[in-house]
Amino acid sequence: MTTIPLSSAARRPLMPVLAALSLAHLLNDLVQSMIPALYPLIKEAYNLDFVQVGLITLAFQVTSSLLQPLLGYVTDRRPWPYAMVAGMCATLSGLLLLSFAQNYGTVLLAAGLVGLGSAVFHPEATRMARHAAAGRQGLAQGVFQVGGHAGYAIGPLLAAIVVVPRGQASLSWFSGVVLLAMLVMGWLGARYSALRRDQKAAKDHVEEVANHGLRRGRVLLAMAILVVLLISKNGYTAAFTSYYTFYLIERFGIELQLSQIMLFLYLVVGAAGVIVGGMVGDRIGRDRVIWLSILGSLPFALMLPHADLFWTGVLSVVVSFIMASAFSAILIYAIDLAPHRVGLVGGLFYGLSFGLGGVAAAGIGALADWIGIIAVFKLCAWLPALGLLTFLLPKSGR
Repeated sequence: MTTIPLSSAARRPLMPVLAALSLAHLLNDLVQSMIPALYPLIKEAYNLDFVQVGLITLAFQVTSSLLQPLLGYVTDRRPWPYAMVAGMCATLSGLLLLSFAQNYGTVLLAAGLVGLGSAVFHPEATRMARHAAAGRQGLAQGVFQVGGHAGYAIGPLLAAIVVVPRGQASLSWFSGVVLLAMLVMGWLGARYSALRRDQKAAKDHVEEVANHGLRRGRVLLAMAILVVLLISKNGYTAAFTSYYTFYLIERFGIELQLSQIMLFLYLVVGAAGVIVGGMVGDRIGRDRVIWLSILGSLPFALMLPHADLFWTGVLSVVVSFIMASAFSAILIYAIDLAPHRVGLVGGLFYGLSFGLGGVAAAGIGALADWIGIIAVFKLCAWLPALGLLTFLLPKSGR
């Protein structure tokens, strides 16, 4: 499965643009990741059960998932390079509202506003990364997403160091992070506008069109399989991002800050895995990376609930590294199926990623209230087995 490139293969990836996108992704996801990192604090402050904790994730992720495909579809027709700056205004509002929330309803509203900022950011950033890739889509998505993984890893660590000791109001200190992100996104908007003009003026410029030779029904089947694979990945990931600290505290009796450090280790290793997986995917094909990323993590996931504290940390890091590249491979594979709809596909799959994560978080919370968080982790360990469906995907080109 191949696509016609935007321009000649001789053009090299625009690393300054990709680096700026990665930094913007880091800052955006850093703010987002502080919300689940503060769940133990919020749970105690508002006397919540696990279902209510899961609903916070649902408010954030469903808001994002519903809007991302719509915004991607609109910007496919009329790109808006500065949309990301406007989206970060919503993130800033949500952050400040969460800092001074007096009740649970305000917490849900604040989470929804942060989700709105994410909905605006991801489709447009995905399009920018594709245009700057010069055919190295795995490398470009790896560089872009490594920032997101790093941000998600740093957020819980900062929460443990700054917010937990000083209280929920100290979240407002991170307004500077959002303002810095807005500056970076403003530069990216100007650079992307110039890039688009240069590409359209180039003599060898050709708009991307699908060249995989698949019928519409086969494309839709492949998309459906990719969605199921996202369910597998995000269901398991949601267990970690929302409930790993609770699992560690209940299973091993450790302190909150140590559990957040272990969550940081789980997340930061994913940053390395995503860029390695992107580069490998450029060489061996996306379907092989999906296979290795999801199903390859199954034996380690099954061992994790039965390990002691040390080996739990080791196995969580191994699972994180192996599984991290799955989303970038799934996203690029889906865009290659419909390369003329980058914003729509990017928004749809980022939206599904967030939405499925939110639904999974709420469902896992309800299940944890019923059978306990330790039993939940034993059940979730089987989710990577859905990676077997990768066999049904059309083979992708290198």
